[in-house]
Amino acid sequence: MLRDITLGQYYPGNSVIHKLDPRTKLVGTLTFIISLFLFRSFAGYLAAALFLAVIIRISGVPFKFMVRGLKSIMILLSITMVFNLFLTPGTPVLVFWKLQITREGIAQAAFMAMRLVMLIIGSTVMTLTTTPNHLTDGMEKGLAPLKKLRVPVHEVAMMMSIALRFIPILMEETDKIMKAQMARGADFESGGLVKKAKSLVPLLVPLFISAFRRANDLAMAMEARGYRGGDGRTKMKPLIYQKRDYRAYLLMLAYLVCIVLIGKVSPV
Repeated sequence: MLRDITLGQYYPGNSVIHKLDPRTKLVGTLTFIISLFLFRSFAGYLAAALFLAVIIRISGVPFKFMVRGLKSIMILLSITMVFNLFLTPGTPVLVFWKLQITREGIAQAAFMAMRLVMLIIGSTVMTLTTTPNHLTDGMEKGLAPLKKLRVPVHEVAMMMSIALRFIPILMEETDKIMKAQMARGADFESGGLVKKAKSLVPLLVPLFISAFRRANDLAMAMEARGYRGGDGRTKMKPLIYQKRDYRAYLLMLAYLVCIVLIGKVSPV
């Protein structure tokens, strides 16, 4: 399960998506996420799925690698579908005592599931095709206007980059601790919910200690190297828009216009 988490990982490649400016990919991901809330019809979800499939194909990242990250949200996805099935009013299809499944609930559950899956995969495309350093530079450059409002843009981007870098490290650390505890006789699978929660204590305590130790080491290393924030810092590789980035913006605009039209033509 831990190895199935793809958030924060980078998949090396030489595709057009990999070469795009990180600002372009950030805007594209945000545009795609917003577009998922502009329609409530099968035609809209089909158009969004086709667009996402084309982007995945261009990126060169194996589809199985992206879908692997969905395993970590199956519980959230299941809970969302159950709530929509039983709590959406409408025409009853199946009745269980005081609970009922409606036709509108089935449609709502299916649409919410598709929306959540495409949202996760769309965000995964960005992280898999962008290195943490480029992602940090893109966020800092894109949020630069907020500096006039005294927003610490550089620090926010740095924190996001460090968080993304720590995700795979903590997952690997968790896997090592779990294997060590299982070798000592720990059982993380059997028993009820309460027993499983109690069995996680020997796992969480050393994990938190390791995380705080790594954070302290990182802070000391940054301080020893004279890190003083973003003021006056220069970039070894400054971000410059290329022709492919402008073409990508035109493609995103065309997609957004298409989605808005679909939402108006087939609102249900």
